[in-house]
Amino acid sequence: MNTVAIVIFILTYTGIIFTRLPGVNIDRPSAAFFGAVAMILFGVLSMDEAVRSIDFNTIFLLLGMMILISVLELDGFFTLIARTTIAFSRNTSQLLTLVVFATGIASAFLVNDAVVLLFTPVILRICRSGGLDPIPYLFAEIMASNIGSAMTITGNPQNILIGINSGIAYGRFLLHLMPVSLLGMIVLIVIIKLFFREDFRESRAISFNGDGFEYDYRSMKVSVPVFLLVIIMFFLSPMLDIPIPVIALLGASLVLLFGRIRPSRVIKQVDWVLLVFFAGLFIVVDGVERAGLLDPLIEHAPLSADLAGLGMLHGLGLFLSQIVSNVPYTIVMLPVMKTASSELLWLALASSATLAGNATIIGAMANLIVIESAREEGVAIRFLPFFKVGMAVTLASFIISIAVLYVEYVLGILAG
Repeated sequence: MNTVAIVIFILTYTGIIFTRLPGVNIDRPSAAFFGAVAMILFGVLSMDEAVRSIDFNTIFLLLGMMILISVLELDGFFTLIARTTIAFSRNTSQLLTLVVFATGIASAFLVNDAVVLLFTPVILRICRSGGLDPIPYLFAEIMASNIGSAMTITGNPQNILIGINSGIAYGRFLLHLMPVSLLGMIVLIVIIKLFFREDFRESRAISFNGDGFEYDYRSMKVSVPVFLLVIIMFFLSPMLDIPIPVIALLGASLVLLFGRIRPSRVIKQVDWVLLVFFAGLFIVVDGVERAGLLDPLIEHAPLSADLAGLGMLHGLGLFLSQIVSNVPYTIVMLPVMKTASSELLWLALASSATLAGNATIIGAMANLIVIESAREEGVAIRFLPFFKVGMAVTLASFIISIAVLYVEYVLGILAG
């Protein structure tokens, strides 16, 4: 049985690795779905055990946030944020700064994949109207979305996994990782200007015509207050004694009930494939764990709540996030992290797995979304130029992450 489990696990993760390459027809959810079915078919898990292995708290939090985000997308809320903030820029330096901070902060609370999907057309239009090369700003958008999303539980899917399984409160998670994200965004601006000196040598004046975008202000009168209520309730979750997945589902139910967008249209917008991907990976990893194949890793993992442990997690994140992406990597690490039971290490995993997404164009889903959106508009983002900038940003943000978390730990602000 152990042999069967390890073969299924290897096949599943091999599929996940190769489905991330251009030209491959199958995708990552189908690889995870196959692995889950195979675990049941070959008796590694019974059907009941497979169902129990799915972390429905994570699934429900994802579902609730997807519904909320879908309504905000359909309302034009993301485009409105991008247009109103970025339109304040009067020169190239201001544009870069506003792109970084608008994208980063929005990604922290609105899930970074959705943010970059709606921000990219606005950035491309601004660059075209001003005669600017869009590449520096698209690089900045991608990397800011990953850096900014690191600071909250709801910033990206891997943080949702970590937030649910670690039990760290929403506000406490934000408190500890916000300095990492804010400092990371400042360093990102500096690095982009270094790599694209010619574009920022003279701060050119720019103007932007914000016409042509559609917004549903009537619907926003419902969706935006509900979203803000959900975020406030996330912070108050410990006092209210309401789990954050239930809060997300409450917000989703309110926008479906009272919103102006037809519920059937919203439901079609939900990324059901991502939920299948998560469920499949939960089953595959639980099958491997039940077979005892993760025991050596759990018992002998060289993770300790100190500087060495921080370095180990950041190194693993940088390497494995490029191979299997940060979500599959995080799910495999969950059993190890639960055994270590360290707030410091949980936050280090969240920070490193997310920041590592900036190293290559396949490091995170947000990267691929921007690259595909830009390609449809005739703008090509190449692997090597992105790698040069991305690796510099990743290493710099890793130094910030390790330093901030270690200082917080030494000062006693963060538990070991």
